[in-house]
Amino acid sequence: MVMVKPISQLIAVAQGQAPADLVLKNAQVFNVFTGEFRKGDVAVAGGYIAGIGQYNGHRREIDVAGKFLTPGFIDGHVHIESSMVSPNEFAKVVVSKGTTTLIADPHEIANVVGEKGIHYVLDAAEKLPIHLFMMLPSCVPATRLETSGAILKSQELSKIINHPRVLGLGELMNYPGVLLQDKEMLAKIKLAEGKLIDGHAPELTGCKLTAYIAAGIRSEHECVTPAEAIERLEQGMYIMLREGSAAKNLLNLLPMVNCHTSRRCMFATDDRHPGDLITLGHINHMVKMSVHAGLDVGTVLQMATINPATYFALKDIGAIAPGYYADLLVFDDLESWCPSLVFQQGKLVAKDGKCIIKSLKIDDRNIRDTMHLGEISLKQLKIKAGSNLARVIGLVPHQLITAALELDVTVTNGEFVQDIAHDILKLAVFERHHATGNVGVGLIKGFGMHAGAIASTVAHDSHNVVVIGASDSDMIMAVQELARIKGGIAIVNKGKVLGSLALPLAGLMADQDIHIVHDQLDSLHNIAYELGVNACYDPFMTLAFMSLPVIPALKLTDKGLVDVNNFGVLEVSV
Repeated sequence: MVMVKPISQLIAVAQGQAPADLVLKNAQVFNVFTGEFRKGDVAVAGGYIAGIGQYNGHRREIDVAGKFLTPGFIDGHVHIESSMVSPNEFAKVVVSKGTTTLIADPHEIANVVGEKGIHYVLDAAEKLPIHLFMMLPSCVPATRLETSGAILKSQELSKIINHPRVLGLGELMNYPGVLLQDKEMLAKIKLAEGKLIDGHAPELTGCKLTAYIAAGIRSEHECVTPAEAIERLEQGMYIMLREGSAAKNLLNLLPMVNCHTSRRCMFATDDRHPGDLITLGHINHMVKMSVHAGLDVGTVLQMATINPATYFALKDIGAIAPGYYADLLVFDDLESWCPSLVFQQGKLVAKDGKCIIKSLKIDDRNIRDTMHLGEISLKQLKIKAGSNLARVIGLVPHQLITAALELDVTVTNGEFVQDIAHDILKLAVFERHHATGNVGVGLIKGFGMHAGAIASTVAHDSHNVVVIGASDSDMIMAVQELARIKGGIAIVNKGKVLGSLALPLAGLMADQDIHIVHDQLDSLHNIAYELGVNACYDPFMTLAFMSLPVIPALKLTDKGLVDVNNFGVLEVSV
């Protein structure tokens, strides 16, 4: 919740003329401006830091006995919906890991329910034990090559752009629209004038990248190699080093971080599943990885705090300094990076890895009942074969990009069919927002599944139903199960539903505790791997990105097989 800064109280407490609300005594305090730890007491008043030095005799004192004190961590780009839990549940788990500020892009829920989804997240932000700011989704739908649940043009975004929690325009993934100077795309860029625009342009390079940046895009979180990051950084971009559940780029990008470049670098998780949040952590996990990889502790902590605060112009966040929010983490050591105490706006919100704040109810009626499927039948899964040669989506381990393969595929009765021996499965996307009956069908290699089918309504970016399978009949049954549970994940084999997870909030999020969701997901993971899914893939996160037509090379939407590089739909048969 936004607070009014108590300036008179801060002045008095800083000079020792009035008691502080809280003093954390005998801490090793990290200074983001010098990159050093120094011993001192931190005085807090009205949710803000009054001073660092020696303070005694106040309302509440906690002697941290030489433990390490840092500012709360900041996630520079995250889709809360990808955690499969509500903002309440997400905030509870990440604040316990030391994240006190989120820059959320509600792109996923906006693609399902439009403005209602954005307002749901903004309303939730008022009740969370965390600072939550928003970058408005810039591409709803992401492309013309898919059917989304809503369309958000500049006219709709103009109603929300001046909300105090809105910092600008989220990942502008329609870079072809920018380069072609699409009228609506330029209108959205104009709308964000005076605010920020985040980027999303994997593999864009040369003069096209320069033109994209010249349009006003100021950050990138899709870099895979140091060279990509440097090319963007040289032209003024901030680089978000990402470590999500599907895309893991942090360690690959660390070599580009040095004493000259680090001030333009920050961390982002983008998309993280419950299991990773609970067992690995959030931004604290990225801090730990970076330090263990040999990066200077001071530099890493700056990347987790003041750097994103500077980029997003959050003037009272990101430092332990007078006048800043008292978002504070207490660490027993600089090895585990698990905070023993977490303060947000001077209030203790987490202790020993657990959030101690009770969740408040958020009205979610406007984001339920979002399954509107058309016909679901076996005939929709037929793929006509003009020859034995087919275009096939090739999975790439630990990446969102795919390979564009051309392979000999088994043909039966003039149709391409699954070839389990060569790890070729069918992939289909059913439109689920407007009951159009649209179904795109393709082939995919590398997933490893030798039986059954998996279906999900978590399918970037339009979140239609995506289903993969070794059996057409199992694929159909999996889709029908999702219709029954009003969205979620389902696994079927030999005509039997082996397991499912209901995600009734926009077909993206559960209305349960994150630990319950984690247990259900864990069970589904085990079932998927028993059906042969390649161990190097998270089956559900991987499946979710197979319908994302903005990351090369081949993807599938309800309109068909998409050639991302040429922005068009292809026949499966070569």
